[in-house]
Amino acid sequence: MNRKNSNEVLRKAKAAKEASSVLTNLDTRQKNAALSKVAKNIIRNTDNIIQVNKLDIKKAKRKNISISFIDRMLLDKKRISQIANSINEVIQLDDPIGTMEDVKLRPNGIQVGKRRVPLGVIGAIFESRPNVAIEIASLCLKSGNAVIMRSGSDAHASAKILTEIFIESLDQSGIPHEVIGFINNKERKLVEEMLKLSQYIDLVIPRGGAGLINLVKEKSRIPVVAGGIGVCHTYVDKLADLKIATDIIVNAKIRRPSVCNTLDTILIHKGIAEPILKSIKTELTKNNVTMHVDKKAKKLLGNAKNITDVKKADYSREWLSLDCSIKIVESIDEAIEHINFIGSGHSEAIASTSYNAIRKFEDEVDASSVFVNVSTGFADGGEYGLGNEFGISTQKLHARGPMGLKELTSYKWIITGNGQTRK
Repeated sequence: MNRKNSNEVLRKAKAAKEASSVLTNLDTRQKNAALSKVAKNIIRNTDNIIQVNKLDIKKAKRKNISISFIDRMLLDKKRISQIANSINEVIQLDDPIGTMEDVKLRPNGIQVGKRRVPLGVIGAIFESRPNVAIEIASLCLKSGNAVIMRSGSDAHASAKILTEIFIESLDQSGIPHEVIGFINNKERKLVEEMLKLSQYIDLVIPRGGAGLINLVKEKSRIPVVAGGIGVCHTYVDKLADLKIATDIIVNAKIRRPSVCNTLDTILIHKGIAEPILKSIKTELTKNNVTMHVDKKAKKLLGNAKNITDVKKADYSREWLSLDCSIKIVESIDEAIEHINFIGSGHSEAIASTSYNAIRKFEDEVDASSVFVNVSTGFADGGEYGLGNEFGISTQKLHARGPMGLKELTSYKWIITGNGQTRK
């Protein structure tokens, strides 16, 4: 690897570390003013962003990249407007930095509490969606963190122009632009170089497919919060409302097939199998979904162009396409066992009118988000009221589920007294 390219990562990490101390001390008004400028500048540069994105899309098509992957990359006027709106939502959120929590007055008169502080410098590695650059940068700025970003190669130019607009807006706002570092070089080896810089980067958050996540977890010398891989299920209980079950299944599958909260496997209680399969077959067929079904479901569904035999490995697939697996189960216990063994801990749903079944599912399913009669398509920081999200953590330490502002902070203990000494 070219030494100059390696130095880019080191240089920007060092600069981010130095600039992070300035960011830590910015007040909420300054941060919000800078974010407002970013949102306006993004709208102002809509045509330029679209032109750059078209070139990325053109290259991707020449490489025969899948339609679902290209959909992730696409930026049009509507999506650019959504990017700007998401920044304005972050502006409206409470700033966690400096807030005091769990304040207690001890019997000896000492006051003890936790004060929210930034993590420091975050390393962000993401793949296909260029808007992620803005989501990450806006959350980091508001939470007082500097960030070093490494974009995927396919949408690199689109992510770069968005980041350049963000950095220019920081300059206009009097904030050191070094708090946002974007790695220009696309060499894969740079990811491993970045993962060695534990003296400058405090936390790494990868956002992408299994290959990226596993690489980061294996190579990083820096603490990692990983997730985003979604093998998501919807379980249809024997006491489900047919319309609700059908609606949430279809929405979770077809809304945006290429994102991580998309439905991958439908588990159906045998007691409701025939009517629910009839209902979802009509809707999924209408929307060009291929159903990979077990023998019991095949018997009820019959033969059709979009129905095929499921393979064992299909149950572990994050399809990211208009495909889904279907399995008929004997009981809710079998469904929960399947989810906890196969699932990725991302998002799991139940369709049921039974209070006992719902409580059992809520209590026993091991996932960062559990949905009751709701589409898993809602697994998103914005839908949870968090504004943008940095990613979705499927871990249990530090943060779980969509990572918003608070999840990008730590705390320090503040102990106040009036001269107390300990015996």
